[in-house]
Amino acid sequence: MKEKQGQSPSARAFNRFIRNRSAMVGMGITLLSVIVALLGYLITPDSTPFANEQILPINYKSPGFEIQMLKVRKNREVPETGFFSQMLYGAPNAYTLVPLNSYQIIGDTLYAETFAGDSNRSKPEKYHLVDLVFAIDETNPNVQHEGETIYYNDLAGQQQSVLAKELTVRVEKENFATHTYYLGTDKYGRDILSQLMIGTRVSLMVGLMAMIISVLLGVILGALAGYFGGWLDDVIMYLVNVIWAIPTILLVFAIAIAFEDRGLWQVFFAIGVTMWVEVARIVRGQVISMREMQFVEAAKSLGYSEGRTIFKHILPNITGPIIVQAAANFASAILIEAGLSYLGLGAKTEVPTWGRMLSDNYGYIISGNNSFLALSPGIAIMLLVLAFNLLGNGLRDAFDVKTSLQSNR
Repeated sequence: MKEKQGQSPSARAFNRFIRNRSAMVGMGITLLSVIVALLGYLITPDSTPFANEQILPINYKSPGFEIQMLKVRKNREVPETGFFSQMLYGAPNAYTLVPLNSYQIIGDTLYAETFAGDSNRSKPEKYHLVDLVFAIDETNPNVQHEGETIYYNDLAGQQQSVLAKELTVRVEKENFATHTYYLGTDKYGRDILSQLMIGTRVSLMVGLMAMIISVLLGVILGALAGYFGGWLDDVIMYLVNVIWAIPTILLVFAIAIAFEDRGLWQVFFAIGVTMWVEVARIVRGQVISMREMQFVEAAKSLGYSEGRTIFKHILPNITGPIIVQAAANFASAILIEAGLSYLGLGAKTEVPTWGRMLSDNYGYIISGNNSFLALSPGIAIMLLVLAFNLLGNGLRDAFDVKTSLQSNR
């Protein structure tokens, strides 16, 4: 398909990009990941902080496992959370979830056969309906049933009342829920899908911040080396060659181990400062080819400063290769972070990460039991890295002059 005459280079590059099906697939997966990361706890099945709702009786359940839950009110105040606070950090659950096989309400008491590990086992329990709905004073609950009214003491020790019929209707309506674990549960009974969705945030944050650090370092040093040349070029290229000679993963390990307290920012830095050399080499080569062109000579003759010439005139003309390398660095950073977490050198944070999920469960692939625990984060890593590689290849083809010439023939 020939491109329209008179289009700007950026418009032609955009048209070539959107016609690239594999690049659009990569773009779609990337956008979906970004949406999941931004919405976070608003769309996760488990919206508690760090998706850490532990229900031990349903541990190691296969994908698609479904069970009815009884919601038992916790006897403590649960603070209200705003929209953005819940989106970013989650919200504590005001109820304890109890998996059920069956239940029966008789009077003001609920008799339940709770789930105890598999469908053939159950454990009898009974709950007063007041305990299911209200937070009560555990030291002096003072629950009394007088006629059609039930009295109890709230957390402040004040006596409250509720009609028995109203309480029964409320329990039937609000205190039962069917939970489906689409990707199964781990050894603590946590929802794997929720952990994967929150782990998307870590992967994208690591990829984005490491990419920004590597691009900033690479562009600045590469531009200085390519434009000024001489001893400055020799020093920067010597540094590039030294870092280039060290395997990236070993260098990341060394930097990560150097930090005693490894938070997310330390991981960003460790990965970012090891991936700038490729950007620097690309930018240096492009600047060397650009600095003798007429528009650069014109900028010099007009008395523009060297900084303006580099950043206002040269770099805008080499954004294509930089964008392509940035996408490649994004994908590499995700893989490196997963490797660090897998080896126990990742960020020391309660936020679930795909690498840590792999590290905790890789043994199940060997044993053949519960292999979905390791396959789920592994497939997630593969898809996201593949998406960025497809995106990078699409950007490379879109900005490639040879591709442009062939498409116009």
